Amino acid sequence: MQPVKRNVISVLVKNHSGVLARIANLFCQRGYNIDSLTVSATTDAEISRITIVVHCDQDMLEQLMKQTSKLQETIDIFPLDENTSLFRELLLVKIRADETMRSIIHEVANIYGAHIVDLSVGSMVVELTGIPNKIDAFLTVLQQYDIIEMCRTGITALAR
Repeated sequence: MQPVKRNVISVLVKNHSGVLARIANLFCQRGYNIDSLTVSATTDAEISRITIVVHCDQDMLEQLMKQTSKLQETIDIFPLDENTSLFRELLLVKIRADETMRSIIHEVANIYGAHIVDLSVGSMVVELTGIPNKIDAFLTVLQQYDIIEMCRTGITALAR
């Protein structure tokens, strides 16, 4: 039995309405949950890049890629390897912070290279961009504080 692992797939598609739904539905029909999905513009306004993260074995990855490549809107599809690609995520996290907690949270944010992007009487919003492991580590440290809410983009990636 092959090991199930995190796979990151880059799909270049024609920028048409409904293409994202068709690709997501293809994965759903085969019983695979998409861990993260980002869609972004490219240098060509007619083409979008979809970055999909899914946990599956190598055989299923190949099958998903073959089936996705058959969609009319798919221009190109390829897996991205952590060793030869750049992966990034964006995190916004709102933390309950009165005057006594602000400097502590600010210090933690500085260690991780995060930025305070909003400050109100009772909370702070911190922004961090980085590799997924860095985001995970930052959130682990922040667990000791009162996180009000957070939003995480999911992986966006490019081959080197």
